[in-house]
Amino acid sequence: MCPSTYIPNRQPDKALLDQWIAIIENFPEALEKLTAGKPAEHLNWKYRPDGWTVKQVVHHCADSHMNSMIRFKLALTEETPTIRPYFEDRWAELADGLTADISASMQLLKGLHQKWALLLKRLADEDLELEFVHPEHGTKFNLAETIGMYAWHCKHHLAHVENGLNSGGAYN
Repeated sequence: MCPSTYIPNRQPDKALLDQWIAIIENFPEALEKLTAGKPAEHLNWKYRPDGWTVKQVVHHCADSHMNSMIRFKLALTEETPTIRPYFEDRWAELADGLTADISASMQLLKGLHQKWALLLKRLADEDLELEFVHPEHGTKFNLAETIGMYAWHCKHHLAHVENGLNSGGAYN
């Protein structure tokens, strides 16, 4: 079970960082295991009343994780950059977020997470302290805590996909 909100940890130890990176690295495989061979009807099931469909969650993860990778690279190459937020709820309603064919998002997630995990595994201690500013929160986030946030995000949305697929369409 995944807690409903991420509890920030700005200074995780190496063991916890390794655990978080493994979650991020293995996310596409876990997501594929849940969704492989599911008919379009099941991908259209919602994980809760007024929630997204399974397919929207999958497409959202591709969008969100692409944005996160870019945020990491900005923090690694610029001095405390201010990142650009986006309207994830609006993105989920675009044509690519509504298609029942999740194969493109799954392919993207596989390549992205492979590349992302490679980057994360090679971060030096001083890299983990680098920060970016999220203007929506007016807060600085360091890369160490952001790794934890996205490990949580992976687990959070795996639970959503599982709930949606187990709902039998009860929330549609």
